[in-house]
Amino acid sequence: MDHLLRGTVPRRLEAVVLDRFREEPVLLLQGPRSVGKSTLLRRLAHVTGARLLDLDDVATRDAVALDPATFVAGPEPVCIDEYQHVPLVLDAVKAELNRDGRPGRFVLTGSARHESLPAAAQALTGRLHRLPVFPLSQGEIAGVEEGLLVRLFSDEAGELIGRTSNTAREAYIGRIVAGGFPIPLTRETAAGRSRWFDDYVRLTLERDVRELARVEQAAVLPKLLERLAGQTGQVLNLARASQALHVSERTADNYLRLLEAVFLVHRLPAWGTTLGSRAASRPKVHVVDSGVAARLLRLTPDKLARREATALTELGHLLETFVVGELTKQASWLDGIAGVGHWRTRDGDEVDLVVERDDGAVVAFEVKAAQRIDAKELAPLRKLRSALGSAFVAGVALHLGAQSYTAEDRLHVLPVDRLWRA
Repeated sequence: MDHLLRGTVPRRLEAVVLDRFREEPVLLLQGPRSVGKSTLLRRLAHVTGARLLDLDDVATRDAVALDPATFVAGPEPVCIDEYQHVPLVLDAVKAELNRDGRPGRFVLTGSARHESLPAAAQALTGRLHRLPVFPLSQGEIAGVEEGLLVRLFSDEAGELIGRTSNTAREAYIGRIVAGGFPIPLTRETAAGRSRWFDDYVRLTLERDVRELARVEQAAVLPKLLERLAGQTGQVLNLARASQALHVSERTADNYLRLLEAVFLVHRLPAWGTTLGSRAASRPKVHVVDSGVAARLLRLTPDKLARREATALTELGHLLETFVVGELTKQASWLDGIAGVGHWRTRDGDEVDLVVERDDGAVVAFEVKAAQRIDAKELAPLRKLRSALGSAFVAGVALHLGAQSYTAEDRLHVLPVDRLWRA
């Protein structure tokens, strides 16, 4: 595996956090367990001279629960790891900010979405700035600073054109199946990585979900997760999943919200519903990491490499989840991003990812698990370009082939590895 990790990986988010710490009194870094939040927080504590409270440690957790005010008081910054174990600590943070509300006071990490904790969700309204922490990007793994989104928004797509990719289809499949979680990327064997993914999913469902809510039908959760993995990269069909599991759609939706709360899956919203009456409004569903999705579906590199219809379809969906994940990471490092989503019309036109800036500028992406792009496959990007006019900065069709070129006005064809190649 040419992207096996050796040692600690510098995170692009570190510079973003340090920059925003100059203006925000409280930063919350939230994302999946085992994604590197604690490592990042220790690094931030070292750089800023902050005190570090690790609430994953039972002794520290019990002490903070008894007297949170004492632990958060003082002039120096305080870093609190896995704050959701003691949500009461946010009330103490709020009281401390009432006395001293200057920027750079607190950095928190959490493995559950802030809004999923009812008591916590209101404590720091107006004072809390959230930043997502995702699995490692391919650029972070490779030691390369990605800039595809920046270049596209800056109308510098020409710098990407004409370069030939030497990444083989099998290498792409290897990256998709490996995903971006640090620990499995350090393991030498496929069996070792599979064990980690299995343990990760099981512990997240058994521990983190049950910390958030009382689950009446706990056995349904892993089955629902598997069903959703089978829909990754596709428009969410919760009715189909609920029928297969013999539960109500309302129950399935409640359980889906729990899976989102612990960052196992996420819904990519429909974008551009105001562009016309033909725009669809249903979200797509994506597993948070393509490696987790591949393991849930028991898809190995050998299976995905087969030149069979089923394998090609499965590869297409996993590749879309992989690419959407990489671009979402890049968007999370930038200021001025208004949102991301997918665009789909009732006529069947579909653009896999749309990234919109605050000023209305848009770049859009189509993902194809093929070696080349036919001109007719650019039709959805053409329609979006026509609907948006000058707000449409660039449309990109990403593929597994070698060539990069401009197909026509503001429409470009690039190999997938342009997401992270220097």
